Amino acid sequence: MQSMSLCASLSSTASHLTSLASVSSSTSPLSRKFSLTFREKNRTPIAPPHKLPFFSARPAPTRVVLVKSQATAPASSEAVKVTPVPSETKAWVYGEYGGVDVLKLDSNVAVPDVKEDQVLIKVVAAALNPVDAKRRQGKFKATDSPLPTVPGYDVAGVVVKVGSQVKDFKVGDEVYGDVNEKALEGPKQFGSLAEYTAVEEKLLAPKPKNLDFAQAASLPLAIETAYEGLERTGFSPGKSILVLNGSGGVGSLVIQLAKQVYGASRVAATSSTRNLDLLKSLGADLAIDYTKREL
Repeated sequence: MQSMSLCASLSSTASHLTSLASVSSSTSPLSRKFSLTFREKNRTPIAPPHKLPFFSARPAPTRVVLVKSQATAPASSEAVKVTPVPSETKAWVYGEYGGVDVLKLDSNVAVPDVKEDQVLIKVVAAALNPVDAKRRQGKFKATDSPLPTVPGYDVAGVVVKVGSQVKDFKVGDEVYGDVNEKALEGPKQFGSLAEYTAVEEKLLAPKPKNLDFAQAASLPLAIETAYEGLERTGFSPGKSILVLNGSGGVGSLVIQLAKQVYGASRVAATSSTRNLDLLKSLGADLAIDYTKREL
């Protein structure tokens, strides 16, 4: 799968994503960003069988939420001040592939130019995915963008500038999304681990008002991975599914999408003993303890 995230964290326990919005679709399999009436190439929207669902997942230790310039990300009710855009920004950068030591905080990185179909975001929160580490290690350098690289896929923040062709967002809007249309084939040289980043309008959605920025930033790549897996397998209403590692970030979202959006007849999921109750709370009909039962 092009989306390589394996784990996500949501610090809320019942985040009702009623504000997820459809955005412009393209021929890319990853262009359906964050809509509960998902669109696929040459397909009509999938009508959710129920009211829009509650998505929740436990915080996962392998996924870190990075918040810029503040101890905690503000909730939607807390105003984020829109200030004049500087010419330079702080950003995490690496100029060669390697371990964590190649990653440096640079205070004098040029703020990216905004193309006609892009918005400039003042980053409030960003999140790390396993693909970020693998990309930094050079595991995808054959298809990577040129170095130096500002890493990061997931982002949540406030629009501070819009391109001439942008129609759905204006300065001051709170947005979230995955800055890369494709995870591995030519990902952006300038990602989300900066104070400002430029993102195509079609890759963003309005941030749900009941999610704070850190919660919103934890969703994009993980929920894309969960959704794409269900789509590629042709999952549809009335089918059953077994979700391995259902307590993980992607697995927890697969359970909820399958049950509450796709209309699964039965969802079984595996986890260790301590997470069986979590599986049930997410909608699993059968919670299987893989430490006690051989599959």
